[in-house]
Amino acid sequence: MSKVAIKGADTGTGVFTLESPATNTDRTLVLPDEAGTVLTSASNISQQATAQMPVFSAYTNTSQTMSASTWTKIQMNVENIDSHGWYDTSNYRFTPQIGGWYFITGIVRKGATNRNITSIYKNGSTWTYGVDINDAGGGNNSSNISTLVYLNGSTDYVEFYLSTSSTGALDNGNSTQWSGFLVRAA
Repeated sequence: MSKVAIKGADTGTGVFTLESPATNTDRTLVLPDEAGTVLTSASNISQQATAQMPVFSAYTNTSQTMSASTWTKIQMNVENIDSHGWYDTSNYRFTPQIGGWYFITGIVRKGATNRNITSIYKNGSTWTYGVDINDAGGGNNSSNISTLVYLNGSTDYVEFYLSTSSTGALDNGNSTQWSGFLVRAA
């Protein structure tokens, strides 16, 4: 039979009281078989939850030249935010170590082009396509993308790609960036 032990803190003079509710119904509190902190309605739940929610944001500060009609990974090599250190600035990918649903969004801008299409790749293959911008005038075009994607928390990763109708350099800085965050852990 398991035992229940109550141990007082080595310091402090506060009194910890267990009090039953005013009810005529028997209640049972079952604690999980693990160590940790029990959250209560008085706990700052939102602060504790957001401390564990991964978020990243990256942009490019290089003048990456694009080839026409070729899917090319965008070299997002500068981090704005990387809360858990899971964004790789040399491979330009996000590999979270908490499994769940992630919201991923990005925008890319390329001058003197007729057509830009963005894509989020998952594990090296197209997950979804973004907005297909087709400007017959050949001006500066921005294309964006937003999606939800499930990532397993160990090996799954996402990358940001672009296909364009003409060669030339991407705009760098804030006009070419992407970001993501955990929406719901699995």
